[in-house]
Amino acid sequence: MTLPRDALQQAVDQAKRERGQPAVSFQLPDGTLVEMVHDPDADTTRFCVGLGDEWRFEPHVLVRGERRVPYSSTNNLLRHGVVLLPSGPEEYDSEAALVARLRAFIHRYVDLSPVFEELAVSYVLLTWLYDRFNELPYLRVRGDAGSGKTRFLLVVGSVCYKPIFASGASTVSPLFRILDAFRGTLILDESDFRVSDERAEVVKILNNGNARGFPVLRSEQISHREFDPRAYAVFGPKLVATRGFFEDRALESRCLTEELGQGRLRTDIPINLPDIYQTEARHLRNQLLLFRFRHWHRERATEPLVDRGLEPRLNQIFTPLLAVMDDDVSRAQLRAFGRRLQRQTVADRGFEVEARVLEIIRDLAETPEGSRLAVKDITQWFADRFGDEYDTKVSTKWIGGVIRRKLLLRTQKSHGVFVIPPGEQPKLEPLYEKYGIGQPDAGAEIEPLETRPNAAEGAVPGGRVDMGDVGDFGRR
Repeated sequence: MTLPRDALQQAVDQAKRERGQPAVSFQLPDGTLVEMVHDPDADTTRFCVGLGDEWRFEPHVLVRGERRVPYSSTNNLLRHGVVLLPSGPEEYDSEAALVARLRAFIHRYVDLSPVFEELAVSYVLLTWLYDRFNELPYLRVRGDAGSGKTRFLLVVGSVCYKPIFASGASTVSPLFRILDAFRGTLILDESDFRVSDERAEVVKILNNGNARGFPVLRSEQISHREFDPRAYAVFGPKLVATRGFFEDRALESRCLTEELGQGRLRTDIPINLPDIYQTEARHLRNQLLLFRFRHWHRERATEPLVDRGLEPRLNQIFTPLLAVMDDDVSRAQLRAFGRRLQRQTVADRGFEVEARVLEIIRDLAETPEGSRLAVKDITQWFADRFGDEYDTKVSTKWIGGVIRRKLLLRTQKSHGVFVIPPGEQPKLEPLYEKYGIGQPDAGAEIEPLETRPNAAEGAVPGGRVDMGDVGDFGRR
């Protein structure tokens, strides 16, 4: 007997409900967190349901009548270590002890400068609470082959929240689905994606993934060759390794970056990772899972942590890190680092053509003929002072384009020449400040980290921390 179409669909839907909907992590209506855990020794997966100090294991969870089940332990992503999960909560005594243990683990296997090592510790903690924030920074290392980028990704990535190692994907296409399903920390080595189209897709993930509410739209083919646009959530923390720079200036500014390979490797760093490192990483993930249960519901107000002396973009990437810190020394060091980056960013802008045009405008405004700020006069002064440094002719069209498109200053025609009108001139002071025109030298270095109890001994700077320059993504 053939079932009616409606009855057949109902039977299919009922079968799906009985099998259950695969899930990785979610929140119950009462605020309880549900996290999938994986025990590779027993080759099992299950849910850990927890809130605060209370937690329990469950084979499945009912949410509003829907049966949710963990992914199978035979899933290729788990079997091949593309995604790493904790195996269950473990006690860590105190937050200070957990931080010290995490710091020692990173120090044991990775050669980083003391400042960036501390940033890495804070960033790992942030990954386990990232879904309480709306904007996130990225942690990046940059250097040539053999500088330690892969070691950084493996070690620091192994203790992040649900790390997703992109090297496990042969193409970038599966990343959208994996990120959407697991909502974890993307561990990305751009050298794994050599085709320009793939690198463009990676940049799309990075551009959309630092702020909540900006999914990536992709057109999926369904039956009968129809295409159905689908939104993939890519928001989340990311560890990135590159050889070059990001061409996108906004993306570059979202990264906290360490230059690797600038000094000799510490002699206590093992050349090859021992097998025990995986066990150590799993125990830390287990302790960090309990940290998540205990801290996820704690209020994490970022507005009181805003430093009004920093630019909005820098505040955006530093306040989440400050919010997960309870150590006043770490917060003070991170604030000092933020101010250091502010000075460095302003100093870097000083080499751009926009800064030089602003310098000419400021000097010209102090002369009698500078009352009207004619583009023609600005061009002449620029050519006299900087013309020899440029291969192309310095023209009023070029300088006018910099004024309008780069500095966003409106020009208008007056008595036959284009000028910066008086109504636009109040915008100049903020631009002078932004580009460091007339500002003191920005080259002062950050103070070294203080000696801490339980900190690893013998830390030697392994590189330079900076915000990077602007160039080509993955430039060789």
